[in-house]
Amino acid sequence: MSSVVLFVAFPYVAMILAVLAGIYRYRADRFSYSSQSSQFLENRLEFWGAVPWHYGILLILTAHLLALLFPAAWGHLIGAPIRLYVLEVTGLALALITLAGLAILILRRVTNARVMVVTTVMDWVLLAALAVQVALGFWVAFFYRWGADWYLHTAVPWLISLFTLHPRIDYVVGLPAVVQTHMLLGFGIILLFPFTRLVHLVAVPISYLWRPYQVVIWYSRRWQPVLAETSKAAMAPGSSRTGL
Repeated sequence: MSSVVLFVAFPYVAMILAVLAGIYRYRADRFSYSSQSSQFLENRLEFWGAVPWHYGILLILTAHLLALLFPAAWGHLIGAPIRLYVLEVTGLALALITLAGLAILILRRVTNARVMVVTTVMDWVLLAALAVQVALGFWVAFFYRWGADWYLHTAVPWLISLFTLHPRIDYVVGLPAVVQTHMLLGFGIILLFPFTRLVHLVAVPISYLWRPYQVVIWYSRRWQPVLAETSKAAMAPGSSRTGL
């Protein structure tokens, strides 16, 4: 019964709640549907943390997703031992890079007073969940070798069975506890989506393709004549695409 709750009920609850709560948040508080970046408050550590974090996690997630969407092609890819070995080493390196980037981002929020002020409780919950998830991923990759292979025959068919509404927990109930925790925490992070700044991942700013552009001019004495001319042009008929 506990396995059914963990590997069937919990994933469905996490996905359904993420969708419904995400829609409600978008309709009730659309302004909060962003990453709520604190880059203007501190830029140096943010750069050194965000770059390795984003590149590392995107490549890791892409590998997981490719194996899920194209299992036959993925099986052919890892069929040669040398390719499997390269994938394993690359995965370990990316996990370390990702973990280092996230550690810098956490350090930034702890040590910078201005960033600390704008950090919410849910930010800390999300950072903790992401840190544990990446650390577990590295642990699995290091101590349970050839994950690119056994992932294809355990987690992939389990996930496919969930999406086809015919859950098969027999694929995952026999896995080590660390691997199971890594899988379940993935759905836990999905559950956190509508309550954290992660919602910016699904907020595609397509309206920028047709919105009027803006002209930004630094105000100073040397620019006063240009500013005056621009203001006149902005107020003239037919100048709806010009602003300050």
